[in-house]
Amino acid sequence: MLIKQWFDSGFFGGRQQLISGTSGSSEADVNQCEELMRGGSKSFFSASRVLPKRVRYPAIALYAFCRLMDDIIDDGQDDEHIILQLQKRLDLIYAGTPMAVPADRALSEVVLQFSIPKTLLEALLEGFKWDKQGRQYESIEALYDYAARVAGSVGAMMCLIMGVKNERALARACELGLAMQLTNIARDVGDDARNGRLYLPRAWLREEGVDPDAWLLKPSFTPAIARVVNRLLKNADELYARSQIGIGQLPRDCRAAIFAARLVYAQIGREIERHHLDSVSRRAVVSGMRKKILMIRSLGAFIYSKGDDHDLVPIRAIQYLVDASPKESSNKKHTGSFEQRMICIIHILEKAELHRMQSHLHQ
Repeated sequence: MLIKQWFDSGFFGGRQQLISGTSGSSEADVNQCEELMRGGSKSFFSASRVLPKRVRYPAIALYAFCRLMDDIIDDGQDDEHIILQLQKRLDLIYAGTPMAVPADRALSEVVLQFSIPKTLLEALLEGFKWDKQGRQYESIEALYDYAARVAGSVGAMMCLIMGVKNERALARACELGLAMQLTNIARDVGDDARNGRLYLPRAWLREEGVDPDAWLLKPSFTPAIARVVNRLLKNADELYARSQIGIGQLPRDCRAAIFAARLVYAQIGREIERHHLDSVSRRAVVSGMRKKILMIRSLGAFIYSKGDDHDLVPIRAIQYLVDASPKESSNKKHTGSFEQRMICIIHILEKAELHRMQSHLHQ
């Protein structure tokens, strides 16, 4: 299909566009950052393919460094030493003298170019520190504090990379990060428990008659756990709905990628539901075909303008991230070139063709 040919050729921000994305980074740096992302979050990697080249490179650089920090913390033994070393690396990045590591060099250019405040990356580092400490969360509000650090911060940074500094758009981007993190937690209940980690709100478990400490020693799937997972997914869905309102505030050429990420991650929740909310004995996976369909669906988001978020009460956990971010009264509108607009139109026609082919298959 035409869309596959475009993706394979790198038309939507492939390797050749990445290499020319930032003058100070070598081809080798860019390739290594992309490989880190490709081997990490497949959902994020898929959605990123639809980003315009001016956004895709810095997004990959940001993700590569975040992934590197996460891996270092997971693999390390001396918790305090590791955190201090990562803090030093951040200091060097912001001083413009990064370590001789591809991800550090690439990120150093990104934070300078897009005025990304150090507070956002330090929030992420703090969340990783909480992971290393094995911190657990009594309430959903406490879990939001954690999610704000490890995912809301990334949402705010992505917003800045897209050139958007509107306060409401920043809040919606942080909420999308929260939603994705809750989905991740719901998907990984069993894997986390077998590694001695518990992210489900302890109060919710007790309300269902489950002793959190005893369950963590011998994790198993029960109707009570299913109800807690379902409750977490409902919270995630509310956050997805809030975040979706902000898509219309993004540049037109970025909306499809963000909407794709929102759809693919939310689909993980639907897969968990399809398997009776059992994320203890199995791990939900969105099939490649389903991802492609969702990504095609997302391509209509360039005309997205649904919703009004003026009456939304800010979520406390993300407010400090929004406050730390540089803001302007109104964000710039990136309408895109005529070529970009024509690509969007062709995508809509591609979607119609897909529906037509599916109809014939069912006849």
